[in-house]
Amino acid sequence: MNKSKRFETSVIHAGYDSKQHLGSLSTPIFQTSTFTFDSAEQGERRFAGEEEGYIYSRLGNPTVRALEEKIAELEGGDMGLAFGSGMAAVSAVLVALTKTGDHILCSQGLYGCTFGLLRMMNEKYNITSDFSQMETEEEVRELIQPNTSCIYIETPINPTMRLLDLEMIARVAKEYDIPVVVDNTFSTPYLQRPLELGCDIVIHSATKYICGHGDVIAGLVVAKKEFLSEVAMTTQKDIGGVISPFDAWLLLRGLKTLPVRMDRHSYNAAKIFKEMEKHTDIKRVYYPDDVQHPDYSIKEKQMKQGGGIIAFEIEGTKEDAQQLLNNLSFIQIAVSLGDAESLIQHPATMTHAVVPEAERLKMGITDQMIRLSVGLEAWEDIWDDLEKALSKLPAAKEGIKN
Repeated sequence: MNKSKRFETSVIHAGYDSKQHLGSLSTPIFQTSTFTFDSAEQGERRFAGEEEGYIYSRLGNPTVRALEEKIAELEGGDMGLAFGSGMAAVSAVLVALTKTGDHILCSQGLYGCTFGLLRMMNEKYNITSDFSQMETEEEVRELIQPNTSCIYIETPINPTMRLLDLEMIARVAKEYDIPVVVDNTFSTPYLQRPLELGCDIVIHSATKYICGHGDVIAGLVVAKKEFLSEVAMTTQKDIGGVISPFDAWLLLRGLKTLPVRMDRHSYNAAKIFKEMEKHTDIKRVYYPDDVQHPDYSIKEKQMKQGGGIIAFEIEGTKEDAQQLLNNLSFIQIAVSLGDAESLIQHPATMTHAVVPEAERLKMGITDQMIRLSVGLEAWEDIWDDLEKALSKLPAAKEGIKN
């Protein structure tokens, strides 16, 4: 990140100069599929890489470029690359880093579709994966194999909210010259910057907090220019998971309020956590800012705040967990997260339904677990909705009888 400016300033001004665009305060939307050349010779030079300039929007677009430059500065990286979805970003990175017969070391718990991608890569290309909490240097070293091509991490992990020590893992990985990839979706660069902790590649499902308004599907990657330039001209160009100029513009708009939104998400989540912690029908709460959280010391070291996601387990069955969701008034039953609205979902049957039950339980995802993306509403109203829904569950009614 540009050290001369603080994050809150860079998130508004980085990657765009209005003087280069007729004084337009808002980044223009270059809603075009292709770009014209002054001559056939110029077209030849651009396709040969001998001259800078735009060719075709799948290969680059000025609105998209503004987004890529902004996210690169915010994450403190050399270069950014925008994709049509978070999974397009994940798949482009993993395809670029692996070949048939390779091995990937992963965090103990991943987004369900990332897990599904890894399973497909194993079935089609014999690329294997191991999953670990990676709590110590020794544990990481023991799991690294001669064919390990990368270490892929979520932290906080979706949805169990476990944390991994990025600085420690990056230090070990460098001994073996293995790149560390971090899905930073839950934290955003406002709360956590993995590149500054020694990691190599950062991925975002920009659909979530980067957008913040629930109206875009997108992904972002930040890494060294050498690596991302190759991804841009191979994996992204040839598979084609690119973002539209309009969606890039929506992300640029959403990013301007990221710090304000993340502060409010984190504030609300901390308040809801305190209430959940005291509730008799909630068996366990998972939130990084909990001083009793097993990884609280890691949170203090690498995260600015606890973020806006809480997972919790209720007393009861899968059906009780589903009933809780059905009992809610204004909290919306929906996957995704990071929107202004509070969203709630049942991981075992929704986001992680693709994960076989045995693997899911190893990840710590039980039938009683619920994930709450705490929105920007008044926290008191969020809690009131949750408390009323909890009071209608069988366990709560049984408590009243007793």
